[in-house]
Parts: sequence; C-alpha cells; structure tokens
Amino acid sequence: MRDEYVITNVQNKTKKSFVLASVMLAMFMGAIEATIVSTAMPAIVGDLGGFSLYSWVFSSYLLMNTVTVLIYGKLSDLFGRKPVITWGIVLFIIGSILCGLAQTMEQLILFRFIQGFGAGAVLPIASTIVGDIYSKEERAKIQGYLSSVWGISAISGPAIGGLLIEFVSWRYVFWINIPLGILAIAGIWLFLHEDIEKKQPKIDFIGAFLLTMSITSLLYMLVEGGINIPWLSWEALGLFIFSILCFSLFFWNEKNVKEPMMPFSIWRERSIFIANIVSLTSGIILIGISSYLPAFVQGVMGESPTVAGFTLTAMSVGWPIAATVAGKLLLKIGYFKTSFMGGVALICGGTIFVTMNPAYGPLYVGLGSFFVGVGMGLTTTAFIVSIQSHVSWQQRGSATAANVFMRNLGSTVGAALLGGILNTRLIAYIKEQDTTGKLTVDSVNRLLEAESRSNLSQTARDILQPGLTVSLHWVYGGVLLFAVISFVGILFLPRDYPKKEEI
Repeated sequence: MRDEYVITNVQNKTKKSFVLASVMLAMFMGAIEATIVSTAMPAIVGDLGGFSLYSWVFSSYLLMNTVTVLIYGKLSDLFGRKPVITWGIVLFIIGSILCGLAQTMEQLILFRFIQGFGAGAVLPIASTIVGDIYSKEERAKIQGYLSSVWGISAISGPAIGGLLIEFVSWRYVFWINIPLGILAIAGIWLFLHEDIEKKQPKIDFIGAFLLTMSITSLLYMLVEGGINIPWLSWEALGLFIFSILCFSLFFWNEKNVKEPMMPFSIWRERSIFIANIVSLTSGIILIGISSYLPAFVQGVMGESPTVAGFTLTAMSVGWPIAATVAGKLLLKIGYFKTSFMGGVALICGGTIFVTMNPAYGPLYVGLGSFFVGVGMGLTTTAFIVSIQSHVSWQQRGSATAANVFMRNLGSTVGAALLGGILNTRLIAYIKEQDTTGKLTVDSVNRLLEAESRSNLSQTARDILQPGLTVSLHWVYGGVLLFAVISFVGILFLPRDYPKKEEI
C-alpha cells in the first residue's frame, strides 16, 4: 500500500513533461561527455603527452562512477531522488571545471576521479525518476525517449567537439557541461515533487570500502600489467588475490548487513541475474569501441577529430532507434527475442571491427558502430524495463543502480583490460621493428595529432602506424569475444512474454 501511495502521490504532484525534459538534459550531459571526450583524446594526448596513460583517463572516471553508483542508488531509496541527483550533478560540474584546467595528464586523471564521483548519480537516478513518475504501461515508451538522448548527443557531440578542438581548445569539451548541469538542477527542483517516508539512514560504508579496494586493485593490475608489472610476477598475483579477497568480503558483507549497497536477494530473479551479467560484458564492448575507435580513425586512417567523432555517432544513432523499437517489440515478441536480436547485432558489430582495414574508410567503421548501437539499444531497454517491473519502489533505486553498476563495472574493467592489451602489443611491436631503440609507446602521441604526424620521419611512421593497427585489432578481437559471451548469456534468459501490466 505504501508503494502504491508514493507512486500515485508523486505522479499527481509532479509535472511529468518538465521533469522528463530535465532528466533528459542531465543524461545528455553525461552522454555528450562520453562522445566528446573520446573524440578529444587524441588532441589531449597531443597537447599533454602521456599516451601510456591513455586508458587511465577513462579508467579513473569509470572507477569512481562504478563504485559510487550503488551508494547513490541506496541513498535515493532512503532520502529521495532529488537531493541525490543534485549532489551528483554539482560534483560532476566541479570535476568538469577542473578537467578543463588540467596542465598534465596526471592532473587530468585526478580530476576525472572527481567527475566520475558525481557521474555515478546521474544515469541510475535519472532512470529511476522515470520509473517513479510514469506508470508501468508508459515505461517502455519513455525508456525509448531516454535512449534518444544518446542519439541527440551523438549527432551534436562530435560536431561540437570537433569544432571546439579544431578552432578553440579541447578544454571546452569539459566546460560545456556547466550550463547543462545548472539547467538540469533547476528543472528537477522546480517540477519534481517527492513524498518520502523518512528513515534512519544506514549507509554501508564497509561495503563501499571493500568494493573500492577490490575494483581498484584489479584495475591497477590490468592497466599496468605487461608494462610496469610483469604479468607472471608476485606483484600481479598479489593484486589479483587481494581483489578476489576484497570482493569475497564485500559479498559476505552484503549478505549480512541490514541495508546493503547491492541487495543480492533481487538477483534470485533469473531475468535480473542474466540482465546484470550481460550488462557486465556489454560494458566491456561499449568502452572498447568508444575509447579506442578515435585512435584508429585518427592515428591509423589519418582522419580529422570531426570524422573520428562521427564514426562514434553511428553507434549512438543506432542505440535510440533500436531502443524505441524495443519498447514496441517487448509486448509482441517478448524479452528473450528482443534481447536475442540485440545479441546478434553486437556480434555483427564486433565482426566488422575485427576485419577493419585502413583502406576501407570511415563509413565501414561507422557501420560497425551502428550495429553495436543497435545491440545496446535492444538489450538495455529490455533489461531496464524488466528489472523495474519486478521490484517495488523501495528497491527500484537499488535495482536500477545494480544494473548500471554492472555495465559500469564492465566498462571499468574493459578500459583497463583492453588498455593493457593495447600497450602490451604496441610495446612488443615497437621493440621488434625499431632497430634504433628511439621509439616508445608515447611516440604514438605524435601520430594522433595532424601537425606532429606530418613532422614524423617516414621510417617512424612506417613503424608506428602498423604497430597501432595491429595493437588495436587485438583490442577489437577482445570486443568480438565479449560480444559472443553476451550472446551466450542472453540464451539463458527466460522465454516468457511480459504481461501488459508489467510494462
């Protein structure tokens, strides 16, 4: 009864259309950040240097995003959605300002930690707000609207980012978040009304600490493995064991604490369990494409940042189109068949990336991005609608956050894992081909910026470009592998059809 009262009261007082617009603006802020930063990374590396730290720019952001998303989800169930998402947006803005002021790659990585700390509240709480204010019958359609944010940001993000990079400075790709965040906060506070039952807060600090230690140690091992830490060394083994130990303690803590960050009880639902596992592998695919595609288009193909950005646009165009279609498919063919189609699309996209050749041109690259976007749109929409329909209001924030956490965890581990693969293969190739010993991984910095690339000797270019090509193909091989794993996971989804009242 309490659950129904809360939903009805919130829906009656809240101006849905204005809240939806504010929520979409907050999501747009996070979405455009992803496309712009990926597009800007070659320019950032060209200015600040530190290609060997390339993956840390993404990993630092994703680490804090991943760790905090569960905390924010739980806090939103205790204190309401409005104050939690506001706190997250404010932190995100502060981090964005500092990122734009960074003078070294190390500073940028530090400030990305702050930005990620705020970003952890934006996506899960925005999706949860929609689940609160719209009825079960409306959610599938509205989730399609939310997914369209990615398409809008994809079309405008690379274009705006490319113009800023070429004619102003890469620093403005971070500062563009300031007005967006302020407008989102204003809309949420003016038009969203919540009726929250006050509770004594019981925050799972021990769980948060254990999870942070587990992910951080694993992340460090994956990023530095094969570079500063040999894979077959006591240091690597120690970090891995420590990560497993901390996660085991985290799991035990969550099973016994009164207010867990991640309520594992909801994982007993088969559809939720499979959705979360596939979201983990999908996150690896997502970061593999968004992080390293611009490096291939600019460093190997020699295209401009704008062209590199638009190859990512294809993914974010396919995503909302597929998400909108998924909302209609769920009733007609069910959760399983909708997700199955998404899994096939992910494999098609991964196959295209593995077979990429510099001579094929940006359109071929964009086609692969589009297929990945279609796969993500079909699967994520089906998963979110299913999860939110199987839990109560009091668990909706935590359940939604758990799914976002798994996708973020996949992206976090993927950024580190694929970054480690890239650096390891690149080092091996350079050592094998460079007889002078003058070239290093950081020599690729000059390959990613047009003016510096033109000043490279032909000999250096003949080593670095093929080396980057081979190394990135190893990365895309990993993307295809996880696409296949995602597809296999989807095969275990229940073959049921959602009842009309469930969506």
